Amino acid sequence: MPIVTLTTPLKTTALRQLHPGQEVLLSGTVYTARDAAHRRLAQLLDGRRPLPFDLRGAVIYYAGPTPAPKGRAIGSIGPTTSYRMDAYTPRLLAAGLAGMIGKGQRSPGVVAAIRKHRAAYFAALGGAGAYLSARIVSARVIAFPELGTEAVRQLEVRDFPLTVINDPSGGDFYLDVMKRSKACK
Repeated sequence: MPIVTLTTPLKTTALRQLHPGQEVLLSGTVYTARDAAHRRLAQLLDGRRPLPFDLRGAVIYYAGPTPAPKGRAIGSIGPTTSYRMDAYTPRLLAAGLAGMIGKGQRSPGVVAAIRKHRAAYFAALGGAGAYLSARIVSARVIAFPELGTEAVRQLEVRDFPLTVINDPSGGDFYLDVMKRSKACK
């Protein structure tokens, strides 16, 4: 499969071309949010209050970066295990979230919500946080600064390397790999 280049905000037409296991280079604005920030975003939605960023076409990266070393926009920024955000994800997808970046498999409910809302889930390479930080051009805290590394940050990324795990049609790279490995036994 060819490498696909995507730019945020993600459009449905661009997402439709994705397939599980496909490599992607993502550029544009990406937001970081982990467990505590997701809880706060859900509280804002519950109270019908505005979110700190527009979810329509947005991508959230499940990451909590380290402080930026001299000359860099951000420190090491590897992906966090995604299932910890699963309780909040269907709600954010319904509000327009188009993509998520993390590591690990998602729950069946989240996979169904990804399909329903024609979104995508991408994996970033775990253990490569320093490498990934070199793909971030700028970073700034935009919400919940009291959360420290879990504050919501707005990142500008350039050619951020990802792998499609769940595509808008319901494909699942992890399940595909498990099926192939069982077939090889």
